Amino acid sequence: MLDKSALYGSVSQTLDPEEVARFDSLAEQWWDPIGQYGQAIAFNHARLAYFTSQIAEHFALDLPFEPSPNENLWRLYDLGKPLSGLSILDVGCGGGLVSEPLARLGGEVTGIDASAMSIQVATQHAQNTKTRVTYCHTLAEELVAKQQQYDVVINAEVVEHVQNQSLLINQCAQLVKPGGILILATLNRTVTSYVFAIVGAEYVMRYLPIGTHSWRKFVKPNELSAWANASECELINQTGMKFNAWNKRWRYTDSLAINYVQCFIKNKGK
Repeated sequence: MLDKSALYGSVSQTLDPEEVARFDSLAEQWWDPIGQYGQAIAFNHARLAYFTSQIAEHFALDLPFEPSPNENLWRLYDLGKPLSGLSILDVGCGGGLVSEPLARLGGEVTGIDASAMSIQVATQHAQNTKTRVTYCHTLAEELVAKQQQYDVVINAEVVEHVQNQSLLINQCAQLVKPGGILILATLNRTVTSYVFAIVGAEYVMRYLPIGTHSWRKFVKPNELSAWANASECELINQTGMKFNAWNKRWRYTDSLAINYVQCFIKNKGK
């Protein structure tokens, strides 16, 4: 594993050392359903269902189950290997909440993260569950320099934690094979997102540790799609995600006011 210090400094134009340190301190709670990431784990079921359905639709694959935003998909991920043969990159993988389930569906998954502690936690969890997934303590720009490309590149809840956001999206787009898909998930910069995602989630309900997000770094959908379009990626699908605090359930919505996901196809020949 790379020395963590090697990822800092002027070499990277996207890395925010303070953000990395924050996630280092919380890494061991990634998979704890009653820890500080407990609600994030529930949220992950919802976004993972959408990711899986979009990947299956794009590559015309038959899933052995119908992805649902409010079902714990973990028990379903041993029903078959429909993603076999697909190379998938999870940029900012954290503890592997997205990487590991997709690998259990047969995907050839690589998860990368700037946090060495998160990579250690993800690696140990994959070993415990006997899941074949590759984790690397590295940055997207390092893979770009090596001219790596993948069928699917996922960047989920990462862009709002970096310094140069447009550059990160450009790097992710470069890592997608022509004809492949880029999946981006983040939070919109609206008054509603400030009220619900920061005041509500961090200070009132304490679903996330205080300071997890900076509202100024939230990204509007038109900004995100413009950065992807500039890198030859065309928007093909998008959805908002809304949480009901009373019944603790997530649902998909046409409103992109808070959490949202955008899917892009990389133009062939690029």
